[in-house]
Amino acid sequence: MNTLSLTIIGGVDKSGNPDLVNEIDIERGEIIGIVGPTGSGKSTLIADIEQLAQGDTPSGRRILINGREPEKQLRTDPRKKLIAQLCQNMHFLADMSVQEFLKMHAKARGKDSELVSKVIELANTLTGEPIDPCYPLTILSGGQSRALMTADIAVISDSPIVLIDEIENAGIKKQEALRLLVGEGKIVVVVTHDPMLALMASRRVVMKNGGMIGIISTSVQERSILVDVERVDDWLTALRETIRHGEVVA
Repeated sequence: MNTLSLTIIGGVDKSGNPDLVNEIDIERGEIIGIVGPTGSGKSTLIADIEQLAQGDTPSGRRILINGREPEKQLRTDPRKKLIAQLCQNMHFLADMSVQEFLKMHAKARGKDSELVSKVIELANTLTGEPIDPCYPLTILSGGQSRALMTADIAVISDSPIVLIDEIENAGIKKQEALRLLVGEGKIVVVVTHDPMLALMASRRVVMKNGGMIGIISTSVQERSILVDVERVDDWLTALRETIRHGEVVA
């Protein structure tokens, strides 16, 4: 599916009032932010997209693919799933090494096993804790796990839509992760409170009381502010690594 668009058709909020945003169209290579206070319905919107809802969720929203209701197989067959999700809490339970897991996933997707080394190489650009191919999955930290899955989604996964639920405290280089996914032509929808991630989005959907109450396009002025925010974030990341390695902060 080379050309792809995702459309969110509005439903209702927690009080049964119609979404103030009736329709949102999202194209490949676009980052969309979802913002709002705790309990505003951000995770519900993500769940609607993940399920390719057709008016059969509490919100009553509908999700269209290329302007049409998705085929039943896209909703029920894991092999045809269009959507991958990265969450805050991500733990592996499989008793295998990183390399074994990636080879198995590549085989399941019909991809060349040589991609495994590329995934690990990319993952190691996203985390300050290097991942060895021989590491058991179960010993990976939260940051390593998310870095590995981000690289896996970018290189091996065929899923063209990626949902990210609050990775601001995930222990990975957030902006590089988003740019990696978008660079692979993915649609990226990110739930976030992080100013940097929100400003990286081309638009952000504002949630309140379970409803979509507005959509803000990132302005030129906000883009210029993003440069300063990234500079501060880079400084904080470097400071975090200094402390992590037991060094003195100068």
